[in-house]
Amino acid sequence: MLSIGLDVHRDFCEVAIFEDSEVSKPPRVPARRAALEAFASSLRPTDQLGLEATGNALAIARLVEPHVARAVVANAAVTKTIGAARAKTDQLDARALARLLGTGFFPEVWQGDEATQLVRRRMSRRAQL
Repeated sequence: MLSIGLDVHRDFCEVAIFEDSEVSKPPRVPARRAALEAFASSLRPTDQLGLEATGNALAIARLVEPHVARAVVANAAVTKTIGAARAKTDQLDARALARLLGTGFFPEVWQGDEATQLVRRRMSRRAQL
């Protein structure tokens, strides 16, 4: 089983793969639906994917879910130590996420089903009004 960490940005996702205590770096994936679907289809049903909670993390997790054993979103407040690291790069963040997932220390958040997500979005919009 591969443990894949994605450091998600608006235009790209930095990817890192943790397997057998080693981390490898495949190419970045553009944060576009077609590229993400191609990436997802390259994954195995035994793989797991983890990404930090950001604006489009849930959408990416939902897109990848059918292709992997599990796709999980990390609690950004718990993974804030990634951002506090002395040397901070997108690749180091992706590596940390992959390693946390692969070693069982990934701070997973409950994502809720689609109906719950819809209610959350509506409530968020009301608050903005």
